[in-house]
Amino acid sequence: MATPAKPRYLRAALLQKINLATLGAAGVASVATLNPLPVLLALGAELIYLGTVPAIPGFKRRVERALSAERSAAATAQADAMLEELSASQRDHFYALRELKDRILQNYRRLSGSSVLVLSSEQRIDQLLASFLRLLSTLNAYRQYLGEQNRAEVERELAELVSDLERAPGPEKVREVQQKRAEILRKRLARFDQAAEHRELMSHQLASIEDMLRLLHEQSIGMRDPEVVSQQLESIAAEVESTESTVRELQAFLSFDAPAALPTAPRARVR
Repeated sequence: MATPAKPRYLRAALLQKINLATLGAAGVASVATLNPLPVLLALGAELIYLGTVPAIPGFKRRVERALSAERSAAATAQADAMLEELSASQRDHFYALRELKDRILQNYRRLSGSSVLVLSSEQRIDQLLASFLRLLSTLNAYRQYLGEQNRAEVERELAELVSDLERAPGPEKVREVQQKRAEILRKRLARFDQAAEHRELMSHQLASIEDMLRLLHEQSIGMRDPEVVSQQLESIAAEVESTESTVRELQAFLSFDAPAALPTAPRARVR
């Protein structure tokens, strides 16, 4: 039994220019002749077309290639936008890591049967660099968050509220509002602490990614065994997964959807 075509294949087949042109021509013919037969024949052919073409392997591969190219273009545009938001020194630092990637791949090309290996390595390292860029962008957002919030002002307001509450009791409704406001201010102070810890975490993880790239480069200089590269790719994939998980949790914090606990990540010295 044939596997049903996924919606994206059906949609791609439906939106083929020749298919739309055929349906349009049938519609025009029916209107011009005041005869529904052309449209009915076209709809019958369309059902056969949509039932067969989306399941053809060659068509599916073409759709996947187009989708991959679209995602790649979107990712490139997103990366360019994030790069524009970085400081000049941060951009230079990122470009230096990209040059390090090029040197790693150049060393891999000296290995036997390296074509597939280099392609896989380039894809994984590009993913790692993309994660580095997203994490760096998130770090800048945290710095902006901490810079715009005045912790001393929040502490002063909380101290005044607590002092008012400890004095002779006022109207009950006023005290209820004061207590609610005091609780909000305590939560804001807790977020200051969390944001500072998160920022430190990101600095360590950025350093961890950089250390991994430098280690890959050092190992690639005298490498002779392609199997070692395969093992390294697994390490890169794990680092990418860890970084992306961290980015999601930290961005959720900035969206006032703070995670219950700090995300965990490999610790490394900050360069």
